[in-house]
Amino acid sequence: MTTVEKNEEAEKKSLNFIEQAIENDIREGKNGGRVHTRFPPEPNGYLHIGHAKAICMDFGAAQSYGGKCNLRFDDTNPVKEDTEYVDAIMEDIHWLGFDWEDRLFYASDYFQKLWDLAEEMIRRDLAYVDEQSAEIIAQQKGTPTQAGINSPYRDRPTEESLELFRKMNTGEIEEGAMVLRAKIDMTSPNMHFRDPIMYRIIKHPHHRTGNAWNAYPMYDYAHGQSDYFEGITHSICTLEFEVHRPLYDYFATKLMEIEGGDYKPRQIEFNRLNLTYTMMSKRKLLQLVKEGLVRDWDDPRMPTICGLRRRGYTPESIRNFINRIGYTKYDGMIDVSLLEHSIREDLNKKATRVSAVIDPIKVVITNYPEDLVETFSIDNNPENPEEGKHDIPFSREIYIEREDFMEEASKKFFRMTVDKEVRLKGAYIVKCTGLKKDENGNIEEIYCEYDPESKTGMPNCNKKVKGTLHWVSVKHSYPAEVRLYNRLFTVEDPSAEQDADFRTLLNPESEVVINKAFVEPYLKENAKPGDKYQFQRIGYFCVDKDSTEDKIVFNRTVSLKDSK
Repeated sequence: MTTVEKNEEAEKKSLNFIEQAIENDIREGKNGGRVHTRFPPEPNGYLHIGHAKAICMDFGAAQSYGGKCNLRFDDTNPVKEDTEYVDAIMEDIHWLGFDWEDRLFYASDYFQKLWDLAEEMIRRDLAYVDEQSAEIIAQQKGTPTQAGINSPYRDRPTEESLELFRKMNTGEIEEGAMVLRAKIDMTSPNMHFRDPIMYRIIKHPHHRTGNAWNAYPMYDYAHGQSDYFEGITHSICTLEFEVHRPLYDYFATKLMEIEGGDYKPRQIEFNRLNLTYTMMSKRKLLQLVKEGLVRDWDDPRMPTICGLRRRGYTPESIRNFINRIGYTKYDGMIDVSLLEHSIREDLNKKATRVSAVIDPIKVVITNYPEDLVETFSIDNNPENPEEGKHDIPFSREIYIEREDFMEEASKKFFRMTVDKEVRLKGAYIVKCTGLKKDENGNIEEIYCEYDPESKTGMPNCNKKVKGTLHWVSVKHSYPAEVRLYNRLFTVEDPSAEQDADFRTLLNPESEVVINKAFVEPYLKENAKPGDKYQFQRIGYFCVDKDSTEDKIVFNRTVSLKDSK
């Protein structure tokens, strides 16, 4: 094998199975070598991290092969749909870094075409109106090991079915009184072939078409036909639709025969994204919002894209995470710590380092002049020296983290304790000389002395001490609210707990709000909603939209290290 062949082989192995399938189609000249995909969300909720995986594949594959990707809303159930969701979905896709250009479509764009096709299928005795209840239809479908039973309406005259079908849409027929079914095979081993429902009656205004329609197409019928109308070459979806593929192909073939075409879209399935300690069910996520168990769809604990954005995740971190986990034909569970690693890795390169104390205790440096204020420069980001530095003021009274002091410490405790020296990051070495307690024995203040010779450039600046603490000046700091976010559920796979009310699996410590934090003045002067920072020695934080002139609100994006 030549070097060129080896390189080609290595490149081929790096492709996932969907990319391999697309390349094979291009090589064989299918559809004239075109690659045209689509992302087809239902506008009945906000997108979550699982949808991001589909977005990256649909738009990414089109970009990789010089093709196009449509955004098409699957708006065939007006009861659950809302323009709020439409707008949010478009915002999320753009935020992730993708664009559908002028190719924004809706399934409702094709309602008339779909209707005309359904009428033609009735005329060709490929569909019929069934007046049985949904319960009876379900019973007659049988089981995977038992053949179904034909509906008594299966062989009704086509003209009668056509007349009733039209009445389904005029408003003359009540919801649930009848449906249109495809006439395929009630004995098929594939349950989806047992005369599937094509249309049902829904008397509810549609967010785009108003009251023009009372009968709406089912997903299995509308989806493949919409792909056909748009010239989609590769309909990429998750594995639960694999058993639907023969029906997808059946309807697309019938449309091709009726229209006399020679093109048919190809459906390819990949594994859906399942994350530990995360719920992906849109229905249950909606319950969390409606019942006030979270702040809203963009609550930083939610797996929604807008929730991740509010928490401080970046589009790059999400795309990198999805590239890492890849696409397979097998469902599995991905550890959420891998997602956390991706944002930690990204913010380490981007986030400005700042000082913040979230559980403060006052330290008085007794031998430091009362009126003296010094300014120290700290690196904005040691990973990127070009980011420069910013100043932080230092004075006689400072705050440190309460957990950074221990009155009686073991030899392995390298933070502040009585008679031990520690360095205040970027400033001086100090030694604890005493403390003050209240009547209950709680520590109110810590007293220290500083070494004036330990400042950068002074004789003792390189003196070795084992502990380094972050701090803020009491008189120069500003109040902040800090929201510490943890995993929303207490169990690794909440969706697997079938016998439990999922609400009982919620983590009571998923949001811990701290109202007595203090931050350095640089943040007061510069922080804007959406900005990301590393609180030194604590974690990565994002400025929340709830911030005011009087108080900055920070959401913890992720800790500095994996908390597992």
